[in-house]
Amino acid sequence: MMSSKPSYPSEGTDSRILRGYCGSESSAVRPKLYLGPGPVPRRYLAEDKCSVAEAIPKQPPQRDVNGMGPIGKQGVNSDQGKCVPPPSVNVPANTQSWLMRKDVWAVQTSIHATNRKLDGTVDGMDTGTSSCLTYKWRVGISQDGLYNKKEGAPIGGWANWDFHLSFDMRAGPIISLASIYDLEKQIFRPVLYKGFVSELFVPYMDLDEEWYYRTFFDAGEYGFGLCAVSLEPMRDCPENAVFMDAYVVGQNGKPVKMSQIFCIFERHAGDIMWRHTETAIPRTIVREARPEVSLVVRMVSTVGNYDYIIDWEFKQSGSIIATVGLTGLLEVRGSKYTHKDQIEEEVYGTLLAQNTIGVNHDHFLIYHLDLDVDGDSNSFVKSNLKTTQVPDHGSPRKSYWRVVSETAKTESDAKIKLGSKATELLVVNPNKMTKMGNHVGYRLIPKSGAGSLLSDDDYSQTRAAFTKYNVWVTPYNKSEKWAGGLYVDQSRGDDTLATWSKRNREIENKDIVVWYTLGFHHAPYQEDFPLMPTLSSGFELRPANFFESNPVLKVKPPQDVMRLNCSILKVV
Repeated sequence: MMSSKPSYPSEGTDSRILRGYCGSESSAVRPKLYLGPGPVPRRYLAEDKCSVAEAIPKQPPQRDVNGMGPIGKQGVNSDQGKCVPPPSVNVPANTQSWLMRKDVWAVQTSIHATNRKLDGTVDGMDTGTSSCLTYKWRVGISQDGLYNKKEGAPIGGWANWDFHLSFDMRAGPIISLASIYDLEKQIFRPVLYKGFVSELFVPYMDLDEEWYYRTFFDAGEYGFGLCAVSLEPMRDCPENAVFMDAYVVGQNGKPVKMSQIFCIFERHAGDIMWRHTETAIPRTIVREARPEVSLVVRMVSTVGNYDYIIDWEFKQSGSIIATVGLTGLLEVRGSKYTHKDQIEEEVYGTLLAQNTIGVNHDHFLIYHLDLDVDGDSNSFVKSNLKTTQVPDHGSPRKSYWRVVSETAKTESDAKIKLGSKATELLVVNPNKMTKMGNHVGYRLIPKSGAGSLLSDDDYSQTRAAFTKYNVWVTPYNKSEKWAGGLYVDQSRGDDTLATWSKRNREIENKDIVVWYTLGFHHAPYQEDFPLMPTLSSGFELRPANFFESNPVLKVKPPQDVMRLNCSILKVV
């Protein structure tokens, strides 16, 4: 049954979810919490460090492996190991105790520990004894790397936009109650009730014993907001940025301040809002142009080795642009190879440097977009661009394309794999029209059509079935917020977006939610190593017959300002 929306968007983190992140610091693992098949429940351990006995044995095997040398020659001693909890793994039925794997990183031998992973240093722990079960030294990587909570803080009065910004431990930034001022109607009109990253799925393609289980759910297992980092002025954000703090619940139940988590700034990038030069008038040239100025809300989440730059950009023309930038360190593995010509087996990636393989992987971010386009009763429309043949002798042309619109009646009608055909995607209000008779709406303009390439029977894909389609549409339900399920670390794929949509509920002229999956297939290249330049993608929500005409046509040109010409500066 569809749940009605609260009158004010509540971004409070569910106390049940908090227990999934916050646990006792006294134990490394939960003893025998879960018995039986399915995924091992994973507890969030923010700063859990292994004891010497767990991390690196006192007397590690002093033998050469694949030509890389023993652990002692890797420059690692017993004080330099740090345990990092992995994602949930699947265990067989009738298991009396399960193994919890922990990766070990040489945290003091390189400024970037993920480039100094000690493959095979810890195979697992028995939850009944909390003891290390096996130790197998395989290959070390020889190449060093480079070195409030408040209920919606209003961001009021910027240009023609009004919206609220809040912070969530799981989702990070949440944009809500976004509305835009219509100069002609002299009112603020609603656009986006709530938007946020619902889940982030990162599966690695290596089938090796130490890698096959690396299928991370960064929001549900780690906390996208919990991994947010403080932003640095003039580096992460421009000079004109203002900063906001955030608060999370600590393991002792007390609030913990996270400083400078958001920065908000006007972007003056030299882009053009609109322009035209009229040359058809004899002996006259008419030229008009307006510079683009937008407002950006930014957060950076560092989840292990990757840094995710999350931007929400608001343009005066009515567009909302969401952008994700990927940077940071690749997750690499050791190898015996020093040149590509030596490779005669599947290595699941690219040889980036001597003895260093960058493993193939994906990044899938699914956005929860609760659009309320001029009201909460909306419909989802697919406008297909169809090639049409011209009847005999009807025109010298042989073909043209026309728009054939189709309104999705149920959830199954709205599932879309991008790239299969030319389609424009719209959310319209069927109860409101412009003076010209067009339904007011907003377009979803994706910048990525990447989807999962894993088979449906792959257990990781079962848990991340929301990646099968790029676009989903569901009726609003306040309990359906997390595409990977409420308790991702215990999910078997039975509480996901894909499961909810099997009910095939009606979505025409309803309060609906659009889910967009933004995907990256990442086959590493040498330029990505050791520190990856930012790779970005995103989507745009753009007005589609929402206004009667161009809403920024009357924007005044900027006043001329004397600016210092850098070419005249004298170097002392």
